[in-house]
Amino acid sequence: MEIRIHGNHMSIDGELRKTAEEKVARAARVFDDAAFADVEFSAEHNPRITAERFRVEITATAAGHTVRVEAAESEAHAALDVAVDVFERNLRRLKERLITRHRRSEKRLNDSSYEVEESIEEEDRDLRIERVKQIAVKPMMPEEAALQMEALGHSFYLFLNAETDRYGVLYRRRGGTLGLIEPQ
Repeated sequence: MEIRIHGNHMSIDGELRKTAEEKVARAARVFDDAAFADVEFSAEHNPRITAERFRVEITATAAGHTVRVEAAESEAHAALDVAVDVFERNLRRLKERLITRHRRSEKRLNDSSYEVEESIEEEDRDLRIERVKQIAVKPMMPEEAALQMEALGHSFYLFLNAETDRYGVLYRRRGGTLGLIEPQ
């Protein structure tokens, strides 16, 4: 696994770099095909922010899914420990869901009465664009999009539905359930 470590507003010493490489590599053992991980350390120089002065963000690709975690603590090593724990937990959860989904898909092939329920709910909000992101949209099933959305920690996810060849937006509803918005 290739691990890229870099700092934002801080320099990374050899000890911290070695510790980060070891811990992220150990956590990534959950997936054999995890190809690459990006570990970014950042420091806040504002003296009023002491409890969350150091922030660690780990982004990795595993089994075609992107997993991103973030943690902030008063020391860089503590932030790394928290981020690696959450990273490993998310990787395990992703692997369990992929296995469960695979087993369910085998069951669906044998059971022709399976139906997908869709719920569409729109909310009006005052919008202000603060950041623009460009992403590569690939065809996937709504279940895959749900896994990807949770792995990224987002409340919504844009994807190209492999069943309908149309774009869809998957989002988390207030009750914790998921909703899917598709064009007519």
